[in-house]
Amino acid sequence: MKLLRVLNGEAISPPPVWLMRQAGRYLPEYLQVRAKAGDFISLCLNPELAAEVTLQPIRRFGFAAAILFSDILILPMALGQGLRFAEGEGPLLPPLQDTSCLNIRAAPGVYAPVLETVRRVRAALPPETALIGFAGGPATVACYMLDGKGGGEFPRTRRLAYDNPALVQSVLDILVDSTITYLQGQITAGANCVMLFESWAGIFPPAQFRKYVIEPNKRIVSALKAANPGLKIIGFPRLCGLLLGEYVRETGVDAVGLDTVTDPAAAIAACPPGTVFQGNLDPLLLKAGGAALDMEVARLLEAFRGTPHIFNLGHGITPDVPTAHVERLMQLIHAG
Repeated sequence: MKLLRVLNGEAISPPPVWLMRQAGRYLPEYLQVRAKAGDFISLCLNPELAAEVTLQPIRRFGFAAAILFSDILILPMALGQGLRFAEGEGPLLPPLQDTSCLNIRAAPGVYAPVLETVRRVRAALPPETALIGFAGGPATVACYMLDGKGGGEFPRTRRLAYDNPALVQSVLDILVDSTITYLQGQITAGANCVMLFESWAGIFPPAQFRKYVIEPNKRIVSALKAANPGLKIIGFPRLCGLLLGEYVRETGVDAVGLDTVTDPAAAIAACPPGTVFQGNLDPLLLKAGGAALDMEVARLLEAFRGTPHIFNLGHGITPDVPTAHVERLMQLIHAG
C-alpha cells in the first residue's frame, strides 16, 4: 500500500492522495444514499450504507486511502450523551454539567455498527488501498460535549478550563480511555492506520494545549502502539502554530496533518527528522480551480519533494467543490 509505505518513512513521487471528508456532499452519489438513510446519524450507524459512501470516492477518483465514514461525535453519543444534527445548525448535544451520564462500558454496544462498517469496507477495498480509521481528539470532542454545539470558539469550554479544570480533566480522562477502546476496535476490524482529529486544538493557549491536547493524545498513541506493534498514527492538531513540533515529539504520532495556514518549510524545520507530513492544500482552491489550483499543487509538490508526504487538504473538502476539480487535482499530482 502506497500510503503505508509513506507512513513508514518512504518519500514517494508522486505522493499518495486522499482528502479529508472525501466521502460527502460534493458527490451526487453520496446525496442519493444520504436521502435513503433518512438522517446523518442513521447513515453513520448503517453499515451497508456507510460502507457504500466510504467506497464511493475510491471508485470515482482512485484515492490511495479510504477513510471510514462516520463522525467524531459518535463516541460521545455512544457514551450516553444525547446527539442530534439540526439543519443549518450542525451537531447539538446537552452541555455536560458533570460526567454522571457517561457510561464507558456501554459505548461499544452503541458504536458496534461502525466497526461492522470497517469490516465491510476493508473486505471491499482493493488490496493496494489503505483504510484509515479515526476518532476525534479528546480536546476537540470535549469542546462539543461541554459547549453542546460547534462553531465559535467554544466559550464555555474555555471558561471551564480556568474555572473548573477538574471537570474538563474528568471528561478528557473518560475520552482517552474510550477512544483507545474505540480505535482498537477499528484496528481489529481492519483499519490499516488511524488518525486523531484535534480540529480545535488551536483554541487553547500553550499551557492548556500541553495539558489538554498533547498529554491525552500521547496517552492514546502510547496505548495503541503498545497493543499494535508497527501501527501508524496520524495526528491533526489544527491551528496549533508554533507548537507543531512539540506536538509531534511529545505525542509520538508518525505523521502530522498540516492545516491550511502552515508553511511546509516551517513545518519540516520544526518537526523531528523522519516525520511524515500530510496536507495542506486550501479547500477553497479546490473550489476555485483554474490556474490558481494548478500553481498551488505544483508548489506543494515541490515543497515536500524528498520528504515523506501524503497529499491532502488543510481541512475538509466543502460541499460546493465541483467533482471536475478533484479530477484535475488527481491529474496534476500524478503528472508530478
